[in-house]
Formats: sequence, C-alpha cells, structure tokens
Amino acid sequence: MLSGVQHFAFCRRQWALIHVERLWEENLRTMDGNILHERVHDDSIREKRGDLIITRAMAVSSPRLGLSGECDAVEFHRSNNGIPIFGMEGKYIIVPVEYKRGSPKEKDCDVVQLTAQALCLEDMLCCEISAGYLYYGETRHRIKVVFDEAVRKRTEDIISEMHELYRKHHTPIVKRTKSCNACSIKELCLPQLEKKQKASVYIKNMLYSEEP
Repeated sequence: MLSGVQHFAFCRRQWALIHVERLWEENLRTMDGNILHERVHDDSIREKRGDLIITRAMAVSSPRLGLSGECDAVEFHRSNNGIPIFGMEGKYIIVPVEYKRGSPKEKDCDVVQLTAQALCLEDMLCCEISAGYLYYGETRHRIKVVFDEAVRKRTEDIISEMHELYRKHHTPIVKRTKSCNACSIKELCLPQLEKKQKASVYIKNMLYSEEP
C-alpha cells in the first residue's frame, strides 16, 4: 500500500506490524487524522477555480514500484507547459497535496510518502512532477516539497527495502525512541521489551553459569 511508505520511513517495526502482521489500534491522534481525511477523501467533489481543478481521493498505482493507493488531493494547474489530460481541455501541471493532522515532523516520512505519490502519478500520466505540498492541520499551513534527485532516490530505496522485508515477512527490531509514546500500536509493539536480554544469551548464561 502507498500509505505504507510513510509508516516504513517513520518506523520499520510499526510498518511490519501493520502491513505484515495486520495489527492495528486507534488512539486520539489516529482518530483525529481519520476525521481530517474523511473531509478530504470525498471523491465526489471536484473543484474548479478558474484555471485550477482539484480532485479528491484520486486512485493511483505504479506496477514499476509495486504500489497502489490514493492521493488526498491532486491539483491540475492549467498551463501551456503542462500535459494533456484525457477528458479535460488544455494542458495541466500536476501537483499532489497530502493532508496531515499534526505539525511538520523531524523525520522525512511525510516527504517520502508525498514523493511516492508523485512517482505513481508520473508513471500513470507519463509526465514529470517537480513539486507537491504537505498540508498540516495543526498549523493550517502547507509546505512545498521539491522532488529533486536526492528525495526521489531515497524514496525508491525505501520502497525497494519495504518490498524485500515484505517478501521475507520479517518484523524488524528497532530501538525505542520518544516517538514510541505517540504510536497507536505501542501496546502491540511493546518497545520496552527490546531492552530485555536476548533469549539466546539468557540460555547460554544459564547453561554455562558456574553457580550451583
């Protein structure tokens, strides 16, 4: 799933628990995010503002990347420098927009998710997309993301690694961070157990202990 790219970049263990082991729990943050996306993901809405057309919940996919999902919103800006779109007059520049409930993150997980959406749109529409936007509900402000070569390579590397772990059905072990406290599946992940001694080390110590 396209949404898995954001989970994977945020925490590989979180991604595996959700997308490999099919585990999920809601918390206040995820419910708040669901409410935001319910407002955005109404595919019956198609806005037209002059030379701008906005579509919601647009289905996208890329056989090349092995991804499929939805874009929160895709803006079509009419321009002579754009591309023709079936069923629409003129040419358009494509701009994906992803909505997030909170504020900008230290990690680039939102950026790579948006980049993955752009890559899917490029493969579908045979075009090049130079930039998109991340809109944050907490700040009510959107941030421009430029799809340069560095972020494209990082995104494709993440997607490749994600597929490899999925094929292996492997759930990684990760270090506990402050981000764990906000994770909705922390009670399923049990990150505090990662500090415990490995079972193999424990058994070895018990077998070779000199104590009676």
